[in-house]
Amino acid sequence: MIGVLVNTATVIIGSLIGLLLKKGIPEKFTDAVMIGIGLCTVYIGVSGALQGENTLILIISIVIGSIIGTGIDLDQKISNLGQWVGNRFRKTEGNSHSVAEGFVTGCLFFCIGAMTVVGSLNAGLTGDNEMLFTKSLLDFIASAMLSVSLGIGVLFSAAFVFAFQGSIVLLAGFLQPILTDAAIAEITCAGSLMILALGLNIIGITKIKVANYLPAIVVAPILNWMLSLF
Repeated sequence: MIGVLVNTATVIIGSLIGLLLKKGIPEKFTDAVMIGIGLCTVYIGVSGALQGENTLILIISIVIGSIIGTGIDLDQKISNLGQWVGNRFRKTEGNSHSVAEGFVTGCLFFCIGAMTVVGSLNAGLTGDNEMLFTKSLLDFIASAMLSVSLGIGVLFSAAFVFAFQGSIVLLAGFLQPILTDAAIAEITCAGSLMILALGLNIIGITKIKVANYLPAIVVAPILNWMLSLF
């Protein structure tokens, strides 16, 4: 778990640095950074979504995931996580981005992709944390940049990083047959579609409750595994 702990720590430290820097940056620059982050997020979402190999799995995953997420109102539950930290961390007039948006953006940025899954599997199966250490450096930079524009929600995503990657490490022996290259591609595709939606939200074009679609990244590899049995 050393790689997971280091990755979680870098997200926390990077987010704290970003929050400290945010206080000294004039609002007009913060707004400009938000748009820039939004555009980059759209690009990352589009490029990742093209990695999918089975459109049917993507469609079914998004449909089932949205039903589950909306049914339990996942977006609202994530938003409520920020209430205990006080009014100064809530959405303000000068910050149109909620705790939920920062949290979900961080979760998807730090946990979607082959580096996360393969690195966690390597750590769990062989004790090789090299890929997770490399990812930690990248996430340190990304968390600092994201928290400048999206606030404390990005810091909260460190808990999801720990839970998501830690689960893969601890269950690596069981998950290895399911998390094939094809399954990782479908996870990346579904997650990247949500990253695209987040980018559109950040720019201000849409107001999609992206958190309600998060279950799709769990449904996708299960569907891929089920199809491989036939």
